[in-house]
Amino acid sequence: MSESINEQVENALETIRPYLQADGGDVELVNVTSEGIVEVRLKGACVGCPMSQMTLRAGVERALIREVPGIRRVESV
Repeated sequence: MSESINEQVENALETIRPYLQADGGDVELVNVTSEGIVEVRLKGACVGCPMSQMTLRAGVERALIREVPGIRRVESV
């Protein structure tokens, strides 16, 4: 049985979560839309961090697009 898209996204997030946690932050999956947009909530030190948008694009988004077919974009909600 193949994994759902949510499970695939969650597994991909697990690979980058240690890097965020090392800096006191974290990321939580909120939703995956039918258009391939992943909605996440940044947590901990990531909240209010001036580098969080760069982390979201260069880290989280890049990893998810690489690991999960059909993902087009990641947005913080």
